[in-house]
Amino acid sequence: MKRILVTGGAGFIGSHLCDRLIREGNDVICLDNYFTGNKRNVEHLISHPYFELVRHDVIQPYFAEVDQIYNLACPASPVHYQYNPIKTTKTSVMGAINMLGLAKRIKARILQASTSEVYGDPNVHPQTESYWGHVNPIGIRSCYDEGKRCAETLFMDYHNQNQVDIKIMRIFNTYGPNMHPNDGRVVSNFIMQALRGEDITIYGDGSQTRSFQYVDDLVEGAIRMMSSPKEFIGPVNIGNPYEFTILELAQKIIELTQSTSKIIHEALPMDDPMQRQPDISLAKEKLNNWEPKIQLEEGLIKTIHYFKGFIEES
Repeated sequence: MKRILVTGGAGFIGSHLCDRLIREGNDVICLDNYFTGNKRNVEHLISHPYFELVRHDVIQPYFAEVDQIYNLACPASPVHYQYNPIKTTKTSVMGAINMLGLAKRIKARILQASTSEVYGDPNVHPQTESYWGHVNPIGIRSCYDEGKRCAETLFMDYHNQNQVDIKIMRIFNTYGPNMHPNDGRVVSNFIMQALRGEDITIYGDGSQTRSFQYVDDLVEGAIRMMSSPKEFIGPVNIGNPYEFTILELAQKIIELTQSTSKIIHEALPMDDPMQRQPDISLAKEKLNNWEPKIQLEEGLIKTIHYFKGFIEES
């Protein structure tokens, strides 16, 4: 049994990770300040003898004796990370410093949940881990993009200077149950609009592309990365390489929900990337042939079912 700390553990991805770690017989501390996380996501675990839920903000130091740390704490959708951009940058940078300091003191392995946003609006397609990115450092998205880039720098510096045992994974667009219904991300936006029979809003002409990964595939990749050989520190892309236009996504969600929603178009937001697709060759090579198993339609059906239940309860 390993003792594992998950920051952001009551969030969308963190809650699924906590579920998986508990099922595998680990002792899990779930840390969250509930800015975007929700107790609802982990309430079924609260009575479990090896699960501990702690309200805490990673901007402040935290002390515990653990074997592994998954650092997931940070708002990840534009609506939330742009709400308080200074706090977003603090969460990425100071949170990384505090968790790396903890890992250094207790000699724990620590994994950083980085993001495909470090690539910005890429000039290279698909994106490989060797690409340095094309990021606006003073735009409305930069609090998140540059915060995550700085966190990667800190992880590498703690590794090189203090021999901290680190892992870095870059997460591409991920969706599934436990997403916040009003987080502004394209999958949740489209599903909620379709279920309510509202117009589905596409920014631009809908030709921009994304690669959508179901959350279970991401969790599998994260666990494999955490247990990979010490010398492989990443960064490694964890995402679905199958590319879809935003318009195709909207049409698929209308079909699956049998909605009467119409598609409308609005102006493209500042610094919104036109293409996003991971090259996952490195993940396949280093993480026991990891690749996504759940394709878009199957994942969307599960996610739609979750949001239907959410609407009925509310």
